[in-house]
Amino acid sequence: MFDKSAELFPIKNEYVFLTHCSISPLFSKALEKEIEISREHQNTGAILFDEYDRILDDLRSAAGELLDTSPDNLSFVKNTSEGLCMVANGYPFEPGDQVISYIHEYPANHYPWKLQEERGAELLLLPDRDVAGDVCGGRPCGWSMKDLEALVTDRTRIVAVSHVQFASGFGGDLKLLGEFCKARNIDLVIDAAQSLGSLPLDPEELHISAIAASGWKWLLGPVGTGLLYTSEVFREKLDHVMVGAEMMEQGMDYLDHAWQPHRTGKRFEYSTSPISLATALEVCIRELPLRYGLEAIRDEIFRLQDMIINGLNRERYTPVIFPSSNRSGILSMVCRDDPEQIAERLVELGVVCSARGGYLRLAPHFYNSDDEIDRVVSLLS
Repeated sequence: MFDKSAELFPIKNEYVFLTHCSISPLFSKALEKEIEISREHQNTGAILFDEYDRILDDLRSAAGELLDTSPDNLSFVKNTSEGLCMVANGYPFEPGDQVISYIHEYPANHYPWKLQEERGAELLLLPDRDVAGDVCGGRPCGWSMKDLEALVTDRTRIVAVSHVQFASGFGGDLKLLGEFCKARNIDLVIDAAQSLGSLPLDPEELHISAIAASGWKWLLGPVGTGLLYTSEVFREKLDHVMVGAEMMEQGMDYLDHAWQPHRTGKRFEYSTSPISLATALEVCIRELPLRYGLEAIRDEIFRLQDMIINGLNRERYTPVIFPSSNRSGILSMVCRDDPEQIAERLVELGVVCSARGGYLRLAPHFYNSDDEIDRVVSLLS
């Protein structure tokens, strides 16, 4: 079913790449499209921009299919941080309002909310819990709904957590979390950098107000690309933070200074977008998750993880295994030896992985082969 060829994924000629939770190799067809548009830019200059609106519309359309929502709810952004900053800085906080997050969030989903303390908001952090059965040993692990319930008050406005925690691989149960937030009229904001492209994600079914994600991890897209989802109701709450010509309905009539911002996700695309990168990201979405289906991709990732788990030398490595509702594409392991040194040695042997938070992280994708996984297990053991 899956095309795992080195023609599509040339990095296989050099490495077994198992860190899709970091900067992933650029999908070959995306690179071809990026070069095509860049050459057109080289040869035609401004004429290329006759295609500007169509290229961005096509990307939003693909992203809308990916998230099972209207393209009007999508915005093309540079990265997760940009998306979350526009959400946090635009939210109508009043003094005493509260945001709940997790103590070990990635900085992109911490600093935008920390900044709101200057506006009088209060940032409350969920404590770390070893939700993997006493495996994490003091390393970042995950959070619990019980702690969340204890922190919520009538001043709680936003819960802001990552779908998947970058260090441990703990995946939040968004169905349970979304229903909890909806029942209390709390806006749920999700950092999906570590899940978009590897796990199914339906913001409307899960009652999510906003999602921000980068394009260069599980989507295998270019660095400098990202997506922002906002629900129509949530967008109406947000003030404008970044402004420019691109967000206005009058488009290229630059002498018309009427205040007419788009009401769709275009309102967050405030200035000229890199369309060579946008069209490359669209190719990634259409040729990978939309072609194979996110459920099939998730299942293949989990199958490859299971091969690793079942083959590990348990005297040297202890995998962090979460309940099925909290599983993700990241398989973190507690190591007998220094995980940083192990990761460095593996690169020398042709295997790319990463170490974070005291763990060795292996994050296979659907295009990794069984032979590659067998090789990795052999080297680890």
